[in-house]
Amino acid sequence: MLRNYVKNAWSGIDNQMQRRYDLIPNLVETVKGYMAHEKDVLESVTKARTAFLNAGSVKDTAQAENMMAGALKSLFAVSENYPDLKSSKNFLMLQEELAGTENKISFARQRYNNAVMNYNTAIQKFPANIFANIFNFTASEFFEVENEEVRKVVKVQF
Repeated sequence: MLRNYVKNAWSGIDNQMQRRYDLIPNLVETVKGYMAHEKDVLESVTKARTAFLNAGSVKDTAQAENMMAGALKSLFAVSENYPDLKSSKNFLMLQEELAGTENKISFARQRYNNAVMNYNTAIQKFPANIFANIFNFTASEFFEVENEEVRKVVKVQF
């Protein structure tokens, strides 16, 4: 039963991150015209999205998350140089959507890590650990951010 909570909680992270990564192409298209010479920033956002779509494990997804957080920070920092972009209705709407999604991702991560903690604790306690070994239940991975810089909230205010 606890293993199902872990799977369900992971699904919550996956859904919210997918929502974020679905917003990214719209964000990139909105800023392309304004930031034509900022090709590296736009490419890093696209690479991070691709890494997420190809992630096959919690660790791969966390690495993609690290990439995306860094790419978005760069994107919003560079966008400061474009007053027309900052006042664009599309850009402002995407910023708002992204900010809401970031909050939902944060809550989903916490829920997942709580479910993993409960599951891992349960399979380590006696007598459940005997059954866990018999049925090959192994500990689940926590969703952890590896880069300290990425732990900071993505700022989307202008």
